[in-house]
Amino acid sequence: MSDRANALRGEAELMVDGQRLVLRPSFTALVAAEEELGSLFDLVERAANGRLMLSEIAGLFWHVIKNQPKDLTRERFSEAMMAKGLTGVTPPLKILLKQILQGR
Repeated sequence: MSDRANALRGEAELMVDGQRLVLRPSFTALVAAEEELGSLFDLVERAANGRLMLSEIAGLFWHVIKNQPKDLTRERFSEAMMAKGLTGVTPPLKILLKQILQGR
């Protein structure tokens, strides 16, 4: 995927299985994430307190993938995230959490 993240929109990038995924926290995407994960304010608070679960990170990321590849399943995405470890997913997570708090 040749799409690049736009920092002015609060987008982040995540490499998964050799594909660059743009994570875009649009209103629609965040509403979908909130329906699955609960309050985004609570999510941010758990992250600030080091209590955010890997499944919550994967859920948030899954909902905000812009132009999601048709062949990418949630299971494959989650496994690829697990392979990256927390160190690999923390930079885009910070960008998304900041965008959730600040908005644009």
